[in-house]
Amino acid sequence: MADIETDAPAIAAQINYLAPGSFINRRFVSAGEEVNTGEYLPYNVVIRDARPDAAAFTLESHGFQLIPHVSEVKNFLDPADVDAHYPDEVATAIKHVTGADLVAPMGWMVRTSGDLSQHQHKTEDYTHSGSVQPPAGEAHVDSMPDRADRMAAAIYRQRFPDAPPYKRYFYSSFWRTFSPPPQDCPLAMCDGKTVGHDEGVANTMFVVDKIPSREEQLRPMDDDKAIAAAIFHHNPQHRWWYFSSMTRDEALLFTFHDSRREGAWRVPHTAFYDTSTPGVQPRESIEFRSIAYFL
Repeated sequence: MADIETDAPAIAAQINYLAPGSFINRRFVSAGEEVNTGEYLPYNVVIRDARPDAAAFTLESHGFQLIPHVSEVKNFLDPADVDAHYPDEVATAIKHVTGADLVAPMGWMVRTSGDLSQHQHKTEDYTHSGSVQPPAGEAHVDSMPDRADRMAAAIYRQRFPDAPPYKRYFYSSFWRTFSPPPQDCPLAMCDGKTVGHDEGVANTMFVVDKIPSREEQLRPMDDDKAIAAAIFHHNPQHRWWYFSSMTRDEALLFTFHDSRREGAWRVPHTAFYDTSTPGVQPRESIEFRSIAYFL
């Protein structure tokens, strides 16, 4: 670990963490737009490039792993093309990497640092899947531990009603860019071993057709029953990594929640703007969530 950190190229960047004293933490999402009620502050951090020693980074060692993966999808901006190929491709890749017995696809999202104006429109019964959204710009994990447990159990009952009880589940993101490298807004991942078990504050997510007013965002709501991500306060022990100049023929598999809760069992992550690299291109990426089960 020490040698990897010492030898890895590094850049100085800023990552947004939850500010001390931010108590009403909610995220409202609609087509092409996402708004947080919480207060976040930028912190100067060192982000190391894992690319030169990519094989040293595995799900077990850090909570993330770069894998070669050529997709049959020709156009990741075409929902029909993605739906026709990608769920099976991702499930097959995850089974191969993890040895899981069953995989439940959970949907996908495209994110871009480019112009979102054509995607920002009121959508009736918006479902927050298969749309184009901005990059998520704060350190987070997509589920709180207790809610991940409940979700995994519910999905298993729904998708695999005749299967025996599972011994472990692995909730993850299969992430890839499909815009030319280098990208202006790469994905940074925190070494899961540097994150304390007691870290993380719930950021309740509300999927809406239209972003409500600030007053409506802060009114009393039943937050405990809603989906919630984990957001994080700054911790100088966190160690951040990224893979420079990712291409469309590779994918980043990283952990939202591993029910073993050992080692790198979850990975805070966030987009960040790379101001150190010349000639960057707007980032277009697709993330695919799934839950893998081990029997």
